[in-house]
Amino acid sequence: MTTMTHSPTTSTMTAAAVDAVVRDALEEDAPWGDITSELLIPPGVQATARLVARESGVLSGGGVFAAAMLAVDPAIEVHLAAADGTRFAEGEVLATVRGSAHAVLRAERVGLNLVQRLSGIATETARYVSEVVGTSARIVDTRKTTPGLRVLERHAVRCGGGHNHRFSLSDAVLAKDNHLAVLASQGIGVTEALLGLRARLSHTTHLEVEVDRADQIEAVLAGGVDTIMLDNFTLAELREGVAQVAGRAMIEASGNVSLATVRAIALTGVDIISVGALTHSVRSLDLGLDVDIDVPADVS
Repeated sequence: MTTMTHSPTTSTMTAAAVDAVVRDALEEDAPWGDITSELLIPPGVQATARLVARESGVLSGGGVFAAAMLAVDPAIEVHLAAADGTRFAEGEVLATVRGSAHAVLRAERVGLNLVQRLSGIATETARYVSEVVGTSARIVDTRKTTPGLRVLERHAVRCGGGHNHRFSLSDAVLAKDNHLAVLASQGIGVTEALLGLRARLSHTTHLEVEVDRADQIEAVLAGGVDTIMLDNFTLAELREGVAQVAGRAMIEASGNVSLATVRAIALTGVDIISVGALTHSVRSLDLGLDVDIDVPADVS
């Protein structure tokens, strides 16, 4: 088990954010209690459970898993054997839980669902990051996240060594093709609109514009953008775009990004590669919870 060299400690995944997700998930999973465990398992039975990796990967969401257990019963004991961002092998024990069997079984599915999904994102992100080692490009996520889980999923991206794009529509200006189409329909030039926007923006607010054709680049750069996104450009077009921009703005590549293409994209000289697949279509990692019932010693 090894810990990756980056640190996810700057996470915006606050305890309040985790608690809100866990609370809603538990309410969804058992709105009127867990009738199976309550009717089948005698009260007072204690259990020990181990979170076990069924495959290798990168951990994310250990604290979320623990929060699910503790939300059901604060008396549960949870020991996390690995920190978020840690690489692990198949068969490794990532956490141990001890407490009421009712509570462990009640929290099991919610805790597993969350840690499996987040670890899947971290693991996939790590694959992309490894593909661009030795280049100047950084891998970033997008807003294509699961509604309600964005804070957790973006934390998972950081655990895998990736970086975050803007968190929401409120954080930064990102004018995309539909914005530019509306401007064009009103007879407003892109440069004119961007200069007017820049004059109204706080100096701390980032300005990015997406283009899908090389002939749009100069008008956008003249508007004083911080980043220009080259969307669905071929490799040759990306290289030409990098040469044309010539350091006047950061360059983000978007579209047609996969594990098979990401290194070639990085080698064109772009600064950022945004990958929606990190969150919108990732496979949850296979982690399991092995539960054992604690049998009291014979005191007769």
